[in-house]
Amino acid sequence: MKAGQGGGTADPTASLWPQTAVAPPPTSPLARDASADFAIVGAGYLGLSCALHLAESGGDVALLEAHEIGHGASGRNGGQVIPGLKFDPDALAAKFGAQAGAALTAFAGSTADAVFALIARKNLAVAHCRNGWIQGAHNDAGLALARARVEQWSRTGADVRMLGRDETRARLGTSAYRGGWIDRRGGAVQPLSLAREMARVALEAGARLYSESPVVSLAPAKGGWRLTTQSGATLSAKAVVICTNAYSGSLLPRLRQTVIAPNSFQIATPPLPVQLRATILPAGEVCSDTRNLLIYFRTDAEGRFLLGGRGPFREPASPDDWRPLEAVARRMFPQLADVPFLYRWAGRVAITRDFLPHLHEPEPGLTLAVGCQGRGVGLQTVLGASLARRLTSDDIRTLPFPITPLRPIPLHKLRRAYVGAAAAWYRFRDRQRIFEWRD
Repeated sequence: MKAGQGGGTADPTASLWPQTAVAPPPTSPLARDASADFAIVGAGYLGLSCALHLAESGGDVALLEAHEIGHGASGRNGGQVIPGLKFDPDALAAKFGAQAGAALTAFAGSTADAVFALIARKNLAVAHCRNGWIQGAHNDAGLALARARVEQWSRTGADVRMLGRDETRARLGTSAYRGGWIDRRGGAVQPLSLAREMARVALEAGARLYSESPVVSLAPAKGGWRLTTQSGATLSAKAVVICTNAYSGSLLPRLRQTVIAPNSFQIATPPLPVQLRATILPAGEVCSDTRNLLIYFRTDAEGRFLLGGRGPFREPASPDDWRPLEAVARRMFPQLADVPFLYRWAGRVAITRDFLPHLHEPEPGLTLAVGCQGRGVGLQTVLGASLARRLTSDDIRTLPFPITPLRPIPLHKLRRAYVGAAAAWYRFRDRQRIFEWRD
């Protein structure tokens, strides 16, 4: 199937996004030794944004990607563009102080704006819409959270408001929520198209992008750093930025140990018939909810229904790994009872211990950025631009987050066990409460 075409797939565990994305720009592996002022490792939103903004400022930048462009979470996420962070304005002020908290709130509130502005400014061929994000409240605590978020973000001038139970049901097409709130800044993109188009314009701006070039070692060298790829070809650079997030391998083990990288599983239908499509998110918003193990869903440009949530920590082994998610979809949306799910895929999310992005500079000329927290489309795009400004100005004030020491999560080797235990507990609590308000 050619890029840009819709339709079904014979692979029962195939992702929707490669089936409908624009074609990737031409890239090739690093074949011989090279040098650059700036080297970036990882071609997700973070690395691509950093490369693009460095190249636009006249920087000599080369990017190394272990697989193809958007191989990791940037080509596997749900495509929801949601502003904000795990913490709301009052919590950011309490955690970082009034001045720094206000700056972080402004940064967090700008992330969705930046994505859609980039699409417009660079004329990116990315299917997108901006009809708002709804967070459905599954219980009383969720409703209280929604009210607090509306109150706090309203103070910043954001276009947000509460939704009652009936309006939430009408907007979402499900009676699974007691109410919720809507943030008009949110929207959706074809996520793999966004990564590929960011790569295209970065190349046009003068960046060099090398795919299928996994970095196997990183070592100090005269005047900077030397990165050695699996083929033996090297890249020498004055400064290096590591942007591998949940797909950080063995290159920097201590970095990998600072995050938990659970799998987010997703499913999608074929394009829905017009009458059925009108019963689910008829106004085109995107949605996620207030459960601990949240559910998120949307429709795409061709009217497919997509839903995502947590699955096994391990890599999926068969279509059975998605069956619980399909059951959730049909329970929440009974109108989908006879609709097949043609696409099933998964991608990992980098989650830090404090649910905030982390920036590290363990040695001069080496920057590590990690922690997309499930809102990476906007967050990582804007953070990449901030890192580019930091590299070209050497001004730490350009960074939205403080630079902190690397602190691996204790007992990181046991992450599967305690993540599994936490997930089981949260799943039990969510199952007890999701329909508790019903008469």
